[in-house]
Amino acid sequence: MATDGPDNHEPRRAEPMAPRVQPSSDGLTGVPPVTTYKPASEREQHTLAPDGRPPEQQPAWRRDFPIDWPQNHYVARRDFTKFMVLTSLAFTVGQFWIGVQNYLRRRRGQPQVVKIVSLAVLPVGGTVAFEYPERHDDCILVRTGENSLLAYSQKCTHLACAVVPRPEKGDIHCPCHEGYFDLATGRPIAGPPRRPLPRVTLRIRGGDVYATGVEVSTV
Repeated sequence: MATDGPDNHEPRRAEPMAPRVQPSSDGLTGVPPVTTYKPASEREQHTLAPDGRPPEQQPAWRRDFPIDWPQNHYVARRDFTKFMVLTSLAFTVGQFWIGVQNYLRRRRGQPQVVKIVSLAVLPVGGTVAFEYPERHDDCILVRTGENSLLAYSQKCTHLACAVVPRPEKGDIHCPCHEGYFDLATGRPIAGPPRRPLPRVTLRIRGGDVYATGVEVSTV
């Protein structure tokens, strides 16, 4: 009678599997960076859990999602600093360019470019008094619309009285002798004045309004 060989009675042994080495693999989504809770070079970047417990006492999920307040605040401060540096650089470049323009204008005998006001503080219908092109050359700026600005000399062309803009009525009034000028053009429309008000040319740059010159008309 045939007998089974020894292989027929002994159970087949499974081949041992090589263990997979996953250092620090107790996280939920894989191996976290080894520097997750390593002290940072800058004190501001030190990661501290909100509950204050040391890293070894933190749950496994925190090693995969180490989003804690100190790092968030550091990023916010860094971005804010970057924004301030870029804004300051743009402002410096703008002021340098205006300085160059004014130098060239002086050489050509033209009036300088002068900042009057920021649009952010001038509402529609608002007015601002300023001096241009020289001191004691009184002028008035009127914001007649969201993107509409007008500026004139504030001295009446009759006897140099101070005129008052009236945006709601569309005119500029001289209270001394009841003179009236058209707000849109500066031309006289009633009373003793016969010549238009000198008009100040304007430019908007970076949210600011600048005076760039004066136009004088006799009609």
